[in-house]
Amino acid sequence: MKRESKLVLVTMLVLMLLAEAHISVAATCSPVQLSPCLGAIRSSSPPSKLCCSKIKQQKPCLCQYLKNPTLKKYVNSPGAKKVARSCGVPYPKC
Repeated sequence: MKRESKLVLVTMLVLMLLAEAHISVAATCSPVQLSPCLGAIRSSSPPSKLCCSKIKQQKPCLCQYLKNPTLKKYVNSPGAKKVARSCGVPYPKC
């Protein structure tokens, strides 16, 4: 299994577990909703319309995700910042 595939699998599992456990996120915040963005975050491909829609829906939650040590490294990554910028979602200043 490629390193990138393992990373995606681990990321998805962590996001699903956090969503199920509702750890430090409000009921409307669900990091799993951002899964359509994983491809664009990991590569140079542009984000899909679905990805941009999900980022816009989850925008109020981004500061909560940044405060979560498990999610911070993904939300704070250069790829995630690139996708947010491409979708017209300003990076949060928490």
